[in-house]
Amino acid sequence: MAELVLHEKITDELGNTIEMKIWRVPALSHVPHGLKYSLVYIVNGERVIGYDNAERRGDHRHIRGVETKYVFRSVRQLVRDFQDDVARYKERSHES
Repeated sequence: MAELVLHEKITDELGNTIEMKIWRVPALSHVPHGLKYSLVYIVNGERVIGYDNAERRGDHRHIRGVETKYVFRSVRQLVRDFQDDVARYKERSHES
């Protein structure tokens, strides 16, 4: 049984989508912290940044198509790290 802890979906000032979903789930080996999550930043219909722990692959993130391991510390830190990556993406895209 999953309990929705957070669901937020907004359109940012550039018209892109930011969506964050976090559920409380039973703690298991692939979700030892008892949270399942999906945080995405979608630009022109394409995920350019994503944080998740789906498909029993553990905590990881996707940035511009590259997947790397993510060390989960807390929900607050997860959201902060995601927002920081989105801000960096916007800065770099603006410079181009």
